Amino acid sequence: MPYEIIISLSRHSLALLLDGKAVKRYPVGVGKMLTPTPIGTYTIINKAPNPGGPYGALWMGLSKPHYGIHGTNNPSSIGKDVSKGCIRMQNKDVLELSSKVPIGTKVYIRA
Repeated sequence: MPYEIIISLSRHSLALLLDGKAVKRYPVGVGKMLTPTPIGTYTIINKAPNPGGPYGALWMGLSKPHYGIHGTNNPSSIGKDVSKGCIRMQNKDVLELSSKVPIGTKVYIRA
């Protein structure tokens, strides 16, 4: 896969890499203290447009069950530790990211 995603929890940042080089960075919201975002290496396993509820415009499920990268109906939560462990993005950003990365893309979540 030419694309990879690296998420920095401390920086509230998602970097999109193409052939190992960062080509775009997005601000994200991450898990709160009681429901932290899991650190590790995962894979995007599915995509669902308009998933309903608080997931905004799009859901990209990770290989860790019940976790994903998704849009939000609460844009003020971006840049904060507020989720139940998922990675939140602005709706326009998650749509742009999803259009570039295929299912199977590696996602590295770091502290």
